[in-house]
Amino acid sequence: MMAENDFIINSRRVITTPLEEVQFSTQNKCTINQFLNEFKHIEKLKKFDLPIDNKILFYGHTGCGKTMTAKAIADKLGKEIIILSLGGLVSSRLGETAKNITSLFSKASRERSVLFIDEFDSIGKMRSYDHKDSGEMKRLVNTIIQSIDYLPNDTILIAATNYKEVIDSALLRRFQLKLKFELPTNNELDNYYNLLLINYPEEYREIKKIYEISYAEAKDIVFKGIKKQIILSEETRLQTAKI
Repeated sequence: MMAENDFIINSRRVITTPLEEVQFSTQNKCTINQFLNEFKHIEKLKKFDLPIDNKILFYGHTGCGKTMTAKAIADKLGKEIIILSLGGLVSSRLGETAKNITSLFSKASRERSVLFIDEFDSIGKMRSYDHKDSGEMKRLVNTIIQSIDYLPNDTILIAATNYKEVIDSALLRRFQLKLKFELPTNNELDNYYNLLLINYPEEYREIKKIYEISYAEAKDIVFKGIKKQIILSEETRLQTAKI
């Protein structure tokens, strides 16, 4: 069995964008606010034996902030985040995966942390193949289902996937909240571009805005544009100084 630190990123020092700065659709923003309020008033809700929504699935287009949102939620709640790439774990040590998953869930429960599982579709995709490890994959799915069912209220599970449709239906039912991350509209991208550009001097803000892309791609465009203008300005200054 692998040591826990061999397949997770577990750190209070994970660089995090504040939740208030993460861009959401109106629906996702409302859902996340309700989720955070449940944890804010968790003790009061417990008195009425009301369950806490602590299992969330993020799905949709890549580069739209699923990982960033998970980190920001952990930061907002003051919880440590345990990050696992399920695809890498499954492909590297299939025979040990179920034990490793159990160990991870136990660790998250002990520490009352946020367990973030990326590439959650790895399970669904691999179960769709008829290969010699199909029995092992079924055992893995059962292990994860049992681990999810016994997850305590004060521990949070967030799973992310770009391919929700391939995930086993029994797994999908375990998530009380399902948030779809879509490409931002042109108006949302304009707001995001402006939010990024305001951090730089006005003379560097002239960039070509591109649309129908993800927030991650928009950020890359801004950074490349700003750097190009700064370098051009510095090169011009150096050439002028030589004259």
